[in-house]
Amino acid sequence: MISLGVNDLPKATVFYENVLNTSPNTSSDAITFIELPGAWLTLYPLDKLAEDISPDVPTTRNAFSGITLAHNAQSKDEVVAIMERAKTAGAQIVKEAQDTFWGGFSGYFVDLDGYYWEVAWGPMFEFDDNGNMKLSIIW
Repeated sequence: MISLGVNDLPKATVFYENVLNTSPNTSSDAITFIELPGAWLTLYPLDKLAEDISPDVPTTRNAFSGITLAHNAQSKDEVVAIMERAKTAGAQIVKEAQDTFWGGFSGYFVDLDGYYWEVAWGPMFEFDDNGNMKLSIIW
C-alpha cells in the first residue's frame, strides 16, 4: 500500500479516479482507497498523515523529493492514454511519453499535490490475467 498525503482529499480522489480509470473506495470520509493490480493507493489528508507520524513532521514539501511513483502499462498506447487522462485531470506533464534508453516507452507527470509519476511500458513487462506485472528479464 502506498499512502499519499494530499491537500484536498475530494479533489485528489476525483483526479486519481480519472487518471487510473478505476472507482475508488470512498466508504470513509477520512481516506480514499484505490485498489490496483498488486498494490493499493491510499489518499489521506497531508496534515493528518504528518500528525499520524509525529507532531513534529512538517507538512511543507520541496519541489522534488527524489522519489517517483510509477504506473506500468501493458502497451505504448496505454501509456499515451494514461498521460492524456492525467493532463485532462489537471496534472502537469513534465516529460511527454517517448521511447527510452532502456528500450521502453515512458513519460512523467506531476499530480495535484506535487508527486512525480512515471507511466511506463517495457518489452520486458509481462502481466498475468489479474493485471499483476512481472519482469520477463532483468537488465
